[in-house]
Amino acid sequence: MIKAFAWAGAAALLAAGTVATRAADINDAQIAHIAYTAGNIDIAAAKQALAKSKNAKVREFAQEMVRDHEAVNQKALALVKKLGVTPEDNPTSKSLSDAAAATKTRLAGLSGAAFDKAYAENEVAYHKTVNGALDSTLIPGASNDELKSLLQTGRTLFGEHQMHAEHLVSELK
Repeated sequence: MIKAFAWAGAAALLAAGTVATRAADINDAQIAHIAYTAGNIDIAAAKQALAKSKNAKVREFAQEMVRDHEAVNQKALALVKKLGVTPEDNPTSKSLSDAAAATKTRLAGLSGAAFDKAYAENEVAYHKTVNGALDSTLIPGASNDELKSLLQTGRTLFGEHQMHAEHLVSELK
């Protein structure tokens, strides 16, 4: 049942990603909003883990997510300000937010080891989904070189997050 929660969230995110199926159909303002939204979602999930988990490894991972995603989001905000771009809400960012709210609600009903495992599994699924969107849509769709570079830097970092989350899941079994 716990895996179902994690994978239901991932499935919703994958469905959300199909809204922007082609890089040519998305502009830099929308890309900026999607990337920023994705970062905020993971920050909120990590803060939920910090509030609920007593597991030192889960808490360490969650602290890393807050630190890294806040740093990337600060760079993104500075870049859009510099470029004079206003992040533009779009169906993909809205779908991401809606799916995250549902996942947060499901995780709120869990505690202890069940929460820890579900959180870690969701982080694996979430990072796989975001990394896939970065590779297939967001990076190829970015027309501004500085935005593309920031997304590529984020992709490297988020790949490391995915591996860390996978390791965490294996330790929680």
